[in-house]
Amino acid sequence: MDLNIKKAVVEGNTSLGIEFGSTRIKAVLMDYNFQTIGSSSYEWENQLIDGYWTYTLNNIISGLQETYRQLKQEVEKRYGVTLQNIGSIGCSAMMQGYIALNQAGELLVPFRTWRNATTGAAASELTEKFQFKIPQRWSIAHLYQAILNDEEHVRNINYMTTLSGYMHWLLTGSKALGVGDASGMFPIDEFTKQYNESMVKRFSELIADKSYPWSLTDILPKVYSAGEHAGYLSEAGALLLDPSSSLQAGIPFCPPEGDAGTGMVATNSVKKRTGNISVGTSIFAMFVLEKDLTTVHPEIDIVTTPDGSPVGMVLANNCSSDINAWIGLFREFYVAMGLKPDMNQLFSVLFNKALEADADGGGLLSYGYYSGENITGFAQGRPLFVRSPESRFNLANFMRVHLFTAFAALRLGMDILTQKEQVTIDRILAHGGLFKTPIVGQKMCAAALNIPVSVMSTAGEGGAWGMAVLASYMVMKEPHEGLVDYLTTKVFKDAEGQEVYPDSADVRGFALFMERYKEGLAIEQAAIDHFAENRKE
Repeated sequence: MDLNIKKAVVEGNTSLGIEFGSTRIKAVLMDYNFQTIGSSSYEWENQLIDGYWTYTLNNIISGLQETYRQLKQEVEKRYGVTLQNIGSIGCSAMMQGYIALNQAGELLVPFRTWRNATTGAAASELTEKFQFKIPQRWSIAHLYQAILNDEEHVRNINYMTTLSGYMHWLLTGSKALGVGDASGMFPIDEFTKQYNESMVKRFSELIADKSYPWSLTDILPKVYSAGEHAGYLSEAGALLLDPSSSLQAGIPFCPPEGDAGTGMVATNSVKKRTGNISVGTSIFAMFVLEKDLTTVHPEIDIVTTPDGSPVGMVLANNCSSDINAWIGLFREFYVAMGLKPDMNQLFSVLFNKALEADADGGGLLSYGYYSGENITGFAQGRPLFVRSPESRFNLANFMRVHLFTAFAALRLGMDILTQKEQVTIDRILAHGGLFKTPIVGQKMCAAALNIPVSVMSTAGEGGAWGMAVLASYMVMKEPHEGLVDYLTTKVFKDAEGQEVYPDSADVRGFALFMERYKEGLAIEQAAIDHFAENRKE
């Protein structure tokens, strides 16, 4: 037992990050040396209910409590003490989406996640009005689409927020949001680091004839930058998080953030000209910009870092879900053979087979479109695996193609940044579960993007660790110490990482795969149309 860590736990010299990801909720408790004391996770999945991807309120609360219970249990087992006080806490979650509450704090409609591609009309009109890209997943697009649809609940909105903002409100009572996640609710002014006033005015004029009893600024959360205090754990919040009543109220909370912001922190990619890629159910790459883009691009979103710097973001809705489904199928075979599967070993063996494959994946083709894909223009999706009689169908090629396709839509958006906007990318830092298997994910990513890819030792902890870092920054920073300096000189000063350069054969192989991918989009569309026709019958 490390007595210094035990002392930190007892004295509350710790920071806790809790992140609500698309497939799991994770908590990381760290000391003030940024070392992980304990971590826990809770698996969950979104559901398609009444045409919307969502998570139920019961799942959100029970997942939070189970994640914290496991963390508390791990700390007790390792150090023989009960978690009672924590130095600082932060909540993060999947970006954007739409949570609308009434005066009583009740959900007016089920949580509409980022994954929904149902706001095309609203997003297109707002992009034109603002001359600023408004993605379908942004909260303002969801709100305006609900207005266009004449949904009854809109008149009764008292508060609109994201999942991270909602959890923060439940635990603290504070209607707050970090600037990074807020930039996915409504455009942010780079200089004031608040909602863009001219665009707020334009939106108000757009809906003036509706005579709603609220104004947009009334229902949006207050915007905070990294390092600011954004509330304290309330008595009700402490009981919600820890029903055993061990945890004390009054713990300071940093501004809640989206998983994009915590990914930037976890990879030390907050400084201008740095970039990171995050993989999970979705995949996104983010680059801190030195200058404004020359024009509005449908494939590029403009958000901010947790300290308010502009970021060019490319997001593809689909990434690892289909890979996970196939791994699950191989697991079933393993069990059917009377063997006990080790999932880490299963992922490792199958991923490493991809290194033995033909460079282009043997002529195979896959689309992991569990949902719509905005970059390629699909409002709906169907997972699809395609091969011809001439394809070289073996396990190695099968795995390589599924790893390649995880990066394919992202590559289309990246080409806009690098070729049309001349954004210089020296290297990219990656994190997420796909990179847990050493080397393989990096090699596939490096081939797909044709740039060096680095993975730090903290990559497996991901956003929850990044959120804990933001919580620590709030209480540990020196006066006037910026987030960039804090990360560079303290958090990552001794960080270890591994960099993989693109292999020329792999790069050529991915280029051949991308030709098939773009040509084969007609097959994906046909699968969607066929399914739609069958539903009509």
